[in-house]
Amino acid sequence: MKRMTLLMTSLLVSIPAFADNCDNASTQLEMNQCSAEQYQAADKKLNETWTTALNRAQAPQKELLKKAQQKWIALRDADCELIASGTEGGSVQPLIHNQCLTEKTEERNAWLGSMLQCEEGDLSCPLPPAN
Repeated sequence: MKRMTLLMTSLLVSIPAFADNCDNASTQLEMNQCSAEQYQAADKKLNETWTTALNRAQAPQKELLKKAQQKWIALRDADCELIASGTEGGSVQPLIHNQCLTEKTEERNAWLGSMLQCEEGDLSCPLPPAN
């Protein structure tokens, strides 16, 4: 339940942030660039969370975490390719693709972040609590 709450909170917070940063974009090119910047910012946060999770993981979980992340990246990319396929060749396609990447990256960041908040004795959490 705690993980779901964190996930929903991060999604709700990210929606206004996207709108605020892109309010002044008036051309498709500007909106595409804005969405690319949003994705880059989300990816940077995910990489920070990922590094923290990987550093905290024990040897068996470390390899499983790496494997899960690689598979998640492939799934994210395939999902976003599908989502953007409806606008193939159009000027809005980069925006749709970047928005998908951003959303999925923020979801993953929240999920990984929730594993960093595990309480002592939570057997459903593979990472040890912070010291």
